[in-house]
Amino acid sequence: MQNETFDLDELLQGSGAQSGSPAPRSQATDETRERAPVTASDACSDSAHSLVLTPKAVKMVKLTRDEEGIDPSFGLRVAVRGGGCSGFEYALDFEHEQRANDEIIEYDGLRVFVDPISSRYLAGTTIDYALGVAGTGFKFDNPRASGTCGCGSSFAM
Repeated sequence: MQNETFDLDELLQGSGAQSGSPAPRSQATDETRERAPVTASDACSDSAHSLVLTPKAVKMVKLTRDEEGIDPSFGLRVAVRGGGCSGFEYALDFEHEQRANDEIIEYDGLRVFVDPISSRYLAGTTIDYALGVAGTGFKFDNPRASGTCGCGSSFAM
């Protein structure tokens, strides 16, 4: 199991999340119809197929959202993108609306969006918030990661 710790403020720089009006959204079709959110208890019971946020992580996401002046209706997007020294890196961003085919998980009123491609890389991952001498930030415990880079911001599969 590989653990990664990230600072939310650093990850959110340049995120473009604002408390203003959301971008226009097209009408839902059969292919893009909103999926019902998975509750935290559902996610915990099926953690092999879902991303899990600990209560501390949820609290810190909400606190950061409030401190940044972002409207509480915005949810957290958790994604994996190509990059970093090891090939992949985690991305956190605030978004107002879900995208077509997103998995939506709700934790104490916080909506978490995960796209289908990222979901494959994040299956079984737990996100916690760590406070300590070694650093403060979000810790990704991803059982699928085969290695991490010395910089601590990327992982390999």
